[in-house]
Amino acid sequence: MSLLNEILEHNRTFVENQQYEPYRTTKFPDKKLVILSCMDTRLTQLLPEAMNLRNGDAKIIKNAGAIISDPFDNITRSLFVAIYELGAEEVCVVGHHDCGMAGIQPARTVEKMTDRGVPRSVIDTLERSGIRLETWLQGFDSVEESVQKSAAILRNHPLLPEGVPVHGLVIHPETGKLDLVTEGYGKRGL
Repeated sequence: MSLLNEILEHNRTFVENQQYEPYRTTKFPDKKLVILSCMDTRLTQLLPEAMNLRNGDAKIIKNAGAIISDPFDNITRSLFVAIYELGAEEVCVVGHHDCGMAGIQPARTVEKMTDRGVPRSVIDTLERSGIRLETWLQGFDSVEESVQKSAAILRNHPLLPEGVPVHGLVIHPETGKLDLVTEGYGKRGL
């Protein structure tokens, strides 16, 4: 049986047995919090538990490395939708130790793309068009500096409402211990 079929079979039973009942909530975050975190599988259940969050307490947005790379990317759009449309009043950027984006080697990732069938001509065309894959795939050397940078992008954003604090934290993916990188109460900018 394929993974997709396993998922669909489980889902059929899940719905039939009304196992969704404990998860019912609204689309508005009860704790008025939005979190940007990494997509690391170790954080799926650990992060909410370590932050004392239950289903419905917070909006959690995930990407590779909890990185905001551009002030007007999809991540910031999602954060602002959470603030303006869904009632979030605080933001936490939560990176983690032992992140796959730490020290990533973009040239090697591009090589893996070609090894898996992306034609070199496509890579060359993108490069000639001004898309620098090695910049686009860039990670970070220090998770603390990366969290600080992402928090600063938000704090300095012209669309961030006054009074919305942006905090930066780093979580240990084995223990759930949170370390404060930057506290956002009363701060704009760095």
